[in-house]
Amino acid sequence: MDISVNGSQRAVAAGQTVAGLLAELEMNPDVVNVQLNGEIVPRSRFGEVSLKDGDQVEILMFMGGGAR
Repeated sequence: MDISVNGSQRAVAAGQTVAGLLAELEMNPDVVNVQLNGEIVPRSRFGEVSLKDGDQVEILMFMGGGAR
C-alpha cells in the first residue's frame, strides 16, 4: 500500500504500524513526533496505530542546539 511520508510517496506493507515505519526509516521513536492525517499520534500508541492506504504521515524530529 502507498502512504505519504513528509510529502514523499512510500510503499509499506499492509498492517504496518507507526512503530514499524519508524524502524524501517531507522528513526528513534523517542526523539520524533508523528502526525497521522493531521492528528498527533501519542508516542505510547506508536506500536498500536496501523497505517492505511493513502495515509499522510508527517514526522518531526527534535533538534538540539542554540545560539553560541
